[in-house]
Amino acid sequence: MSLIADEIITFSSVLKISYNLLAGHNYLKRKKFREKKKLVGVSLPFSDLAFAAGAVPVFPIRMHSFKISNYLTYLGSASSFFGWNNVSNILNFVKNLGISEISEIVDDIIEDVIDTINKKYNKMYDIAIENGTSSDFCYGLKGLTGMHFSKGRNLDACLNLTIRCSAFNKYMESLNSINKDPKQIWIDIPPRNIGNALEILTDNISNAIREFENLTGNTITDNQLREHFKISNQVKKSYKTIIYDISASDFYPCNPATFSEIMSLLNITFNDYNSNSIRYRDNLISLVDEMRERIRKGIGMDVSKMPRIFVTPIFGGWEPKTHDIIYELGGRAIYADWEILKLLEEIPVANHLNPVEEYARFLLNATESGIGCDNDTLTDSYLRVAKKLNADGLIFIQLFGCHSISNCYTMLREKVRRELEIPTTAITFNKIGENVEQVKTRLGAFMEMFK
Repeated sequence: MSLIADEIITFSSVLKISYNLLAGHNYLKRKKFREKKKLVGVSLPFSDLAFAAGAVPVFPIRMHSFKISNYLTYLGSASSFFGWNNVSNILNFVKNLGISEISEIVDDIIEDVIDTINKKYNKMYDIAIENGTSSDFCYGLKGLTGMHFSKGRNLDACLNLTIRCSAFNKYMESLNSINKDPKQIWIDIPPRNIGNALEILTDNISNAIREFENLTGNTITDNQLREHFKISNQVKKSYKTIIYDISASDFYPCNPATFSEIMSLLNITFNDYNSNSIRYRDNLISLVDEMRERIRKGIGMDVSKMPRIFVTPIFGGWEPKTHDIIYELGGRAIYADWEILKLLEEIPVANHLNPVEEYARFLLNATESGIGCDNDTLTDSYLRVAKKLNADGLIFIQLFGCHSISNCYTMLREKVRRELEIPTTAITFNKIGENVEQVKTRLGAFMEMFK
């Protein structure tokens, strides 16, 4: 998979997001050892309480050093003098000079970003296997486990929220045996059929807040929670704008393969906001503005004749070459996992509301109608997003080892056939880079239906 350097370098926001993702190793070391901040591991996009506590949430893979960051470090240094917008303009100018050696360096800076991340994911998978990780775990959970085997000892705590996946909950329970030093902070989300679920979850969140206060030595006030929720709401608003206003539109600010890679970059970085919520919010707002400006000027690509192919779920693992293949076959891949799981819903922040209770409502809503407590609810959420995207086709990723989501495909296929009347297909996935030719063959047959 490759980002298209000729297009991406004109998005200074993408450069910033990529740099902040891959330069996380040094950033996190500085936060931990110089600024004495507490690092809190998160396995899904549940970083809110850590931010409100003044801690630093981190998706554990970002504690690793990435080879690409050696290049991006130069851009980061240049940005401190010239600003990211000027760095982007300089790169664009250099590319246009036609000097092959310099052009190749710029290509390397950009094209390897997602590829580098995916190679590291595979490495984490291998580490988990080497350490005897349960065969019940899917690719995503094996990758997460490998992250904790390799870097988890550097965390001060792990934030664990129970969800519908029994293997995910088993993975969280295993963290203490992998590394005993990080504090395990739990938030148990009760089943939806309990009448006082909101009250129970509000109490559970309050207990977690007290544990964060003990961890950091900081008091978490209602106003601090509201201030973070405001930032988070702005992130979610920008993200949903990209999903619905731009990815489902007839004109893209770049070619569809490039656009899909931007979406996969957002899918990864949304887990922990690159450990800085204000910076991440500003980058997403800037990204929306840059996309809209390019579209306004007619810079990009007319995609009105290209079918919208909704590819999901990808958060547990998927073959990244999928969207390149779809593009080559005349389609455009759209990713919207966090919207399906209702993790892009905004949290009310009015002063008369209890922010802890509102956060509990947010988690319950995601559990009940996003992630879903049963396959019927989960498939309804897939259907909801497919309708809003006006999808022309749906590709479902079935992960080996997944017993909570992958088994809903038969029900989803029937609902899509009955209510949307669009083609669907399923692609099995075990590890990045395996069976690429098989995926290509399957996608080829699927895309023939649109000719």
